[in-house]
Amino acid sequence: MLEKTIYHQLFSHSFSLPVEVTYWDGTTKQYGDTDNPPQIKITFNEEIPIKELTKNASLSLGEAYMDHRIEIEGNIQSLINDAYSHTDSFLRSKDYLKWLPKKEKHTKQQNKADIHAHYDLGNDFYRLWLDSTLTYSCAYFKTPEDSLEQAQINKVHHILDKLFIKEGESLLDIGCGWGTLLFTAAKEYHVKATGITLSEEQYNFITNKIKEEHLEDQCRVFLMDYRELKGETFDHITSVGMFEHVGSENLPEYFKVVKDLLKPKGTALIHGISRQQGGATNAWINKYIFPGGYVPGVTELIKDITENDLQVIDLESLRRDYQWTLQHWTQRFHAVQEQVTQEMGDRFYRMWDLYLQACAASFESSNIDVIQYLLVHPGNNSIPMHRK
Repeated sequence: MLEKTIYHQLFSHSFSLPVEVTYWDGTTKQYGDTDNPPQIKITFNEEIPIKELTKNASLSLGEAYMDHRIEIEGNIQSLINDAYSHTDSFLRSKDYLKWLPKKEKHTKQQNKADIHAHYDLGNDFYRLWLDSTLTYSCAYFKTPEDSLEQAQINKVHHILDKLFIKEGESLLDIGCGWGTLLFTAAKEYHVKATGITLSEEQYNFITNKIKEEHLEDQCRVFLMDYRELKGETFDHITSVGMFEHVGSENLPEYFKVVKDLLKPKGTALIHGISRQQGGATNAWINKYIFPGGYVPGVTELIKDITENDLQVIDLESLRRDYQWTLQHWTQRFHAVQEQVTQEMGDRFYRMWDLYLQACAASFESSNIDVIQYLLVHPGNNSIPMHRK
């Protein structure tokens, strides 16, 4: 009885939408807007002890959903976005934030293991629901009508255009994914393009594509930690969705590497998930999706950038673009539910479905952001004054 009373107090402060909760004893209560029929229904198939919730709400509720201890009927993104919009909700209240896990340390060996755990699920898995470019990062929607594939191509051009590239120059892509930016830079911008990845699946994919398209003179890829590249400098550096994996304690070193690898008149475009409210981790995502993940705060990043004697000359938020990207991914993921469930299991499908919708809600609510930082060495006046 006490457990249900505490849940009632939590949910009373968490929703504006009409949300119906059916508890483990069969009783039902509506929260938020009680004047309209429920848009979302939550069913507790069994009791989730409050001590699990107070230990870490995201972890306990995420696991409960994966294991069918909780069922959700309706749009999960809308539910989580609604909870994020209330400062007293179980997702934002300071009474629960104090139970967030402490930051984990990142060694080179741990970084490799973390990347393997996420990106080496297999190219076939990502092909099921990513677009044909195999781009697994925020897209850029010039119009609402843009397809996901077009928006991903837009993103690559948006990044490359910001760099003020000239034909024949060199480009390094740190954390190059499946190589879409790498190949676009080589084939359309006519630069010498180098990629770095810790994912064997991505490395093999890019290596084979370089051979198939006879791009050996324009492209190369290394399977290595970004800190191991020595003895070269580049006219341009890109890094998309990378610094979220390096860990808070390694961010200063990350930007030092960028500085050391960037030529004096060069430009670097760093694109990554950031929080305007300050850095954070998520226990459920760290355990099941991104081991070792840490979303740094904007002020934290600016401090690390400037202390490494780099200058920010352009900063752009693509928060809503990532919300739309995740909504596209969610739709595509739902379309292959049967295949994913057959190959990976029901628990895996529910885990990834929750991950995609929860992240979309987090961007929609401004809980997290994705920002592009254009960096140069101090005194670099050799590039145009404004972005293209």
